[in-house]
Amino acid sequence: MTTPTVDVHAHILLPEVEALVDGLPGLAGARALDARRNGPAALAVNGPMVRERVALLTDVTARLAAMDGQGVDVQLVSPSPSHYHYWTDGEAAEKVYRLANEATAAHCSAAPSRLRGLGLVPLQHPGQTVRALEHALGLGLLGVEISSHAPARELSDPAYEPFWARAEESGAIVFLHPFGCTLDERLDRWYLSNTVGQPTENAVALSHLIFSGVLDRHPGLKLVAAHGGGYLPTHIGRSDHAWTTRPDAGAGCARLPSSYLKQLYFDSLVHDPQVLRELVRVAGADRVLLGSDFPFDMGTENPVGALRAARLSDADLHAVRGGNAATLLDLDLDLDFAIDIDIDRTVT
Repeated sequence: MTTPTVDVHAHILLPEVEALVDGLPGLAGARALDARRNGPAALAVNGPMVRERVALLTDVTARLAAMDGQGVDVQLVSPSPSHYHYWTDGEAAEKVYRLANEATAAHCSAAPSRLRGLGLVPLQHPGQTVRALEHALGLGLLGVEISSHAPARELSDPAYEPFWARAEESGAIVFLHPFGCTLDERLDRWYLSNTVGQPTENAVALSHLIFSGVLDRHPGLKLVAAHGGGYLPTHIGRSDHAWTTRPDAGAGCARLPSSYLKQLYFDSLVHDPQVLRELVRVAGADRVLLGSDFPFDMGTENPVGALRAARLSDADLHAVRGGNAATLLDLDLDLDFAIDIDIDRTVT
């Protein structure tokens, strides 16, 4: 029996969601904010980049062919974060999450042995989050994808307690993937909105979950952080120092912040083999999962090669390549997965 290679960070584009919100009050303002945050140079690149990848983002046949080329057996597919639309009112938000969940489930159902899916929840309306999670699970999705914050709400907000409780109880996967950084125009050149913004947002969101005690109250939560958790895992020593020396920093959580890293999951998409080795060291090889950000340009077209470049032990490499995710996603290992990875061939 060969452990499958599992990519937990792969996206789908949902044109039907964009058609749904087109013309709604608030869309123009949301687009203007996105333009300010990214700047004109980034927007000029983003459009053509996405258009070149539309088939990979929407067509199951094209997706599976690309997966075969990468040596990936299974993808955990989540909507493009551009579909969060946290600006929508309650009525529109419910329509967005239902349509996104249904469209993602339909896409994955075309290749059920190779595709698993995640839905969306409207973080801007905490009262809808449990219902949205239940809707996703009812469609056979494994959980939901969320951003690092919603307007005027951090993930530590008590209003989300029912959501965290239900996610823990149900065993749902919660994939933390930021969209937009609140540093705004400070990052509007040189694509800093992504290169600096995404890891910053990951670090802030995870710090809220740690320091507020959310992870104390919900130790069984299956939370996967994109982009290797951003800056937090490699700079967690500063958090530990603050927790031990300042009463305000240590007031909300029971243990050293670094101890909670072993309670979370992280994808491997850090773009540096030494950073990946450090992530494995601080979080544990059993908490790191292969991730590619398929098929966007800030991802990797050779996720197994990027993993191999970290020169992990064979046991750790195979755990990250797919063993950990196979357990997390509860994959049927009796299935005859099509791809038999030649690890040496994938060295970059």
